Amino acid sequence: MEASESTIKLYYNTEVEDLAMPEYGRNVLKMVEQLRDIPDRAKRSEQAAAVVKVMELLNPQVHQQENYVHKLWDHLYMIAGYDLDIDAPFEPPIKADVEARPMPVPLQTSPVRFRHYGRNIESIIDLIASEEDGEVKTAMVRAIATYMRQQYLIWNKDSVDDTTIFQDIVQISGGRVKIPEGLELSKISADTSFSRPGIILGGQKSKNRRKKKK
Repeated sequence: MEASESTIKLYYNTEVEDLAMPEYGRNVLKMVEQLRDIPDRAKRSEQAAAVVKVMELLNPQVHQQENYVHKLWDHLYMIAGYDLDIDAPFEPPIKADVEARPMPVPLQTSPVRFRHYGRNIESIIDLIASEEDGEVKTAMVRAIATYMRQQYLIWNKDSVDDTTIFQDIVQISGGRVKIPEGLELSKISADTSFSRPGIILGGQKSKNRRKKKK
């Protein structure tokens, strides 16, 4: 059966080009395309300002950004494929700058030798190793050792000797950090308890749940 002349052709998004700015929709794209067909530059610029107003209504969250009016005009140029000859209140954006890919963040690929301390501890110990010997360096060693003892107790045992922590510092630093003679860590109170993140000791979490149910 042949289709009648009154048959409406339906277009699907899978059959058309992707939108540069999907948040404004395809109708705004059509408006922008029609701007190019306006021969008079002044009239074309006037209609471009009207399209920007429509874009502002369709994307009200843009108001939360600084200089949002400038951003709307930038979006207009981006929708037009950076090919729009109008008198705008702002300089058109440069395509190469907008589409430039960010610099890749360098990732640490070397394995963490002491997982219960983490990579940040290794970085801190490297900084301490570069310090000159003296009271400041001794205070830094004492502070990092105290923190490492706390991490050790969270993930490993109920008790640990200061000597073990000091040996770990020396090993992590590759022997560059020397433990000052006579250095001792503060004593841990008998009431102090260490638990892993997300774990509440003494069943307090279950008690709270029972209270909520009541």
